Amino acid sequence: MEQHLYLSLAASFEKQIAGGLLKAGEKLPSIRKVSALYGVSKNTVIQAYLTLESRSLIISRPQSGFYVGSGVDFRLPVPDKSQPSALSAHQEADGLIGKVFQQLTNTRITQLSLSVPAPSFLPISKLNKCLSKAMLNLPSGGTGYGDIQGNMRLRSLISKRAFTWGGDLDSGDLVITAGVMNAISFALMALTKPGDSVAVESPVYYGMLQLAKHLGLRVIELPTHPLEGIDLQALETILPDLNALLLVTNFNNPLGSSMPEDRKKKLVEMITANQVPLIENDLYGEVYFGEKRPKPCKAFDQQGWVLWCGSFSKTLAPGYRVGWIAPGRYLRQVLRQKAFHSLSSTTLTQEAVAEFMENGGYDKHLVTLRKRLFSNREHFIQSIGAYFPEGTKVSRPQGGFVLWIECHRSINTAKLYEAAMAQGISIAPGRMFTLQDQFHHCMRLSFGLDWNERLEQKLQLLGKLVSEFTSPNEPS
Repeated sequence: MEQHLYLSLAASFEKQIAGGLLKAGEKLPSIRKVSALYGVSKNTVIQAYLTLESRSLIISRPQSGFYVGSGVDFRLPVPDKSQPSALSAHQEADGLIGKVFQQLTNTRITQLSLSVPAPSFLPISKLNKCLSKAMLNLPSGGTGYGDIQGNMRLRSLISKRAFTWGGDLDSGDLVITAGVMNAISFALMALTKPGDSVAVESPVYYGMLQLAKHLGLRVIELPTHPLEGIDLQALETILPDLNALLLVTNFNNPLGSSMPEDRKKKLVEMITANQVPLIENDLYGEVYFGEKRPKPCKAFDQQGWVLWCGSFSKTLAPGYRVGWIAPGRYLRQVLRQKAFHSLSSTTLTQEAVAEFMENGGYDKHLVTLRKRLFSNREHFIQSIGAYFPEGTKVSRPQGGFVLWIECHRSINTAKLYEAAMAQGISIAPGRMFTLQDQFHHCMRLSFGLDWNERLEQKLQLLGKLVSEFTSPNEPS
């Protein structure tokens, strides 16, 4: 019913735009106002607006609202909903991933493949001061081991931030980890054994696939919509046979999808009824472009079946390796894994992050970061529309900093990668983000770079290469 409502509402606005009642550049009514006027939920309005944006009819502006696009451009629709096989597969693109990884520190390459913010986006000088202060604050200058659960000050600050999205956590519910992948690793080792089944989005970040494969798990990829996330009906059919679920519900990497709140609530109800734990990677939750931070599934978890994971790697300091997990009912099992594998997290970087957060620096930094990333997203989409061939499809993430590009099916982006590297451009071919034989014509691009004339020229060159690799006579 909810789906029909937002599609009907989107159609109503589309008719007004096509008829000239809503003109280019005009601001659309607020979500609250439309909700009251049409008698629908705010979430329905948000989904209607996101649907219109996916059709290039409107654009969103952080802390401002939605506006009619300056030109109705149907050249850049969003990618199709993925349709992976229902069977598990383990055909990892090892060689391809290795090639891309080898160049990640090459400063001569335009790193469109690297999903981290550019150094200029980070408050490095302020963090250095916090690090110096951390040495003074900690016993023995921070050279000793810390609490196995992590820095108490930092855990308290993370739990307080959780109240902004309805989280009911305290410091004792959290475990600090060496980044989010470390948190996910502890969670998977605590929940599964070799041969168990875990379901993920498709496409999905290749690091999660590599980890699951290393642990001997059967990976089942779920059909995923570029706006709404996984197909809940497809999940429902396999849920009783799963041992765990691993999802990025806010701004999935690489697709950019973000699950609506009503679907998150439904998902939590489903896993609770089937007693299947959800490892929720909320790595990009703070990097949103809308009016407020989207809730994670953890906000709807009443019985501890959601293991909520996050990190400061994408927002503050990738090299500090500071992440966390709120394991719910699995706290004891996760602590056991941490005791086996690392015992203590790095004390200095935890204290430095806590210092930065407690003095209000984190929120100020996030406001600037979101604005810059949103501006970059718009520059990238405009450039792709201008320089890439007709028929290219591009995701419209409402947060994070990666775009999923779907090209003509005649293109093999693994071969495109080689040609792009010869021109000093690194992309992430789509085949990296699946264990199945799919996404050969797709790629992920990061817009977390300094936008300048040179970067636009690189996108123009990449668009030219895509055109050269396209065989228009082959069916799309």
